[in-house]
Amino acid sequence: MTETTPSSKTRPPKQSRTGLKANGTRKAASKSNRSRAREFALQALYQHIVGRNDAAAIDSFTRDLAGFHKADAAHYNAVLHGCINTADDLDALITPLLDRKLGEISPIERASMWIGVYEFMHCMDVPWRVVLNECIELAKEFGGTDGHKYVNAVLNGLAPRLRANEVAADKAAGKPGPEAAAAEGEGA
Repeated sequence: MTETTPSSKTRPPKQSRTGLKANGTRKAASKSNRSRAREFALQALYQHIVGRNDAAAIDSFTRDLAGFHKADAAHYNAVLHGCINTADDLDALITPLLDRKLGEISPIERASMWIGVYEFMHCMDVPWRVVLNECIELAKEFGGTDGHKYVNAVLNGLAPRLRANEVAADKAAGKPGPEAAAAEGEGA
């Protein structure tokens, strides 16, 4: 018969140190400055979409939030103002891939897609797969239960068009294409 010490009965199980919370999202300490910038941009874009608040007021408010100093301020600035200034163009690219009206899309999903499309078009230093993954993670962490699947499908539909050379290079290198990446994101 094996005896257990009293302390082993009261200790919680050991947590893995993968940088993930129990729900699968990344712990704050393991997030890059750019990931943090995207999170703040998502929150700011939500304010813009839902409240139609002025971009300068949203920007000022967001920069005062706790933790902003850990974000890549330049990337945040580019994404926030870039998305707001090109919102109609971003919507025009997104809308043909939707199975419902744009107004029926959750503001979090819409903002996640805006960030993805904007980065596909203007942040060439960020690989398309990173853009895709980051936007899926935003939708998982802040959006509805299956919103990330929708974001994934739309951005995967746009990747071959907006990042044709990168997607083709991945295909030539034997890496799975957007269709496989979509399946990966849906299972996550």
